[in-house]
Amino acid sequence: MPAFTEELRKQADQIWEANLNHPFVRGIAEGNLPLEKFKYYVLQDSYYLSHFARIQALGAARADDLYTTSRMAAHAQGTNEAELALHEKFIKQLHITEEELAEFEPAPTAYNYTSHLYRVADSGSLGEIIAAILPCYWIYHEIGERFEGAEPKEPIYQEWIAAYGGVWFGQLVQEQISRLDNLAENASHAERKKMTQHFLLSCQYEYLFWEMAFILEKWPVPNTRILSSERRTENV
Repeated sequence: MPAFTEELRKQADQIWEANLNHPFVRGIAEGNLPLEKFKYYVLQDSYYLSHFARIQALGAARADDLYTTSRMAAHAQGTNEAELALHEKFIKQLHITEEELAEFEPAPTAYNYTSHLYRVADSGSLGEIIAAILPCYWIYHEIGERFEGAEPKEPIYQEWIAAYGGVWFGQLVQEQISRLDNLAENASHAERKKMTQHFLLSCQYEYLFWEMAFILEKWPVPNTRILSSERRTENV
């Protein structure tokens, strides 16, 4: 009998391949993505990751044993120290100004994706939380692996690909895959159904995130400034 995550991956195959072949992703691998779009992505992804780390921490609190709590907390710390640090480095390399940081506002997709994760974390089990956050881990790692041999002329794109195809990140991905499989073994049919729904919805949001950056998505009515204070900007 296939593992639960194997079933999830099979169900998600169409949207999964769409993620890996989105023009934003391929533009990074081929080196022809305009830096303006990557700059936009870095700002939005830094916002997303600051909330992603909080969701990981909420998963730590939802765990039934101290070991799992410690590991989920370690993942939250890793997001803060490794991925956000990478984005802060990109912010400097892309010459993003203090004024641009102060005026940042999360795009509709970035806000909606994080809201989806918070909704799961608010009432869901640990298994549901991991199912919701796993596509972010897993899709990025597959992108890193698939385009490992790519040689974009833009150095920042090479660094981005290398960050997600490395052994360290791959171990984190596999840990969460194994954790979800173990949790699914003791989950009820209803919980497994919710886990599947959360996973597939997050796969869709991953695709929408690339699209958001590719089209430089904006709110339909500009200058409302109601969300501008939500982005993490300290130590940048």
